[in-house]
Amino acid sequence: MNTPKRAGEEPKAVILVEGKKYAWCACGSSGKQPYCDGSHSDIGITPTIFTAEKSCEHYLCMCKKTENKPFCDGSHKS
Repeated sequence: MNTPKRAGEEPKAVILVEGKKYAWCACGSSGKQPYCDGSHSDIGITPTIFTAEKSCEHYLCMCKKTENKPFCDGSHKS
């Protein structure tokens, strides 16, 4: 099994737009963190596709260890 790379030590604050679809980088290799840029094609870890439920600030996981993908659950602290 492939292991994702840490893309950061803390979550990334982003403004998501209600109803808009996003692709969160799950592999850690994207140059457009926290979003996918297709770098996973050689890694075998696919992005998490999600639709924002409401427009507001959200914290997306950068350590790639969250159990609540794509949102930070504090896993970066351990």
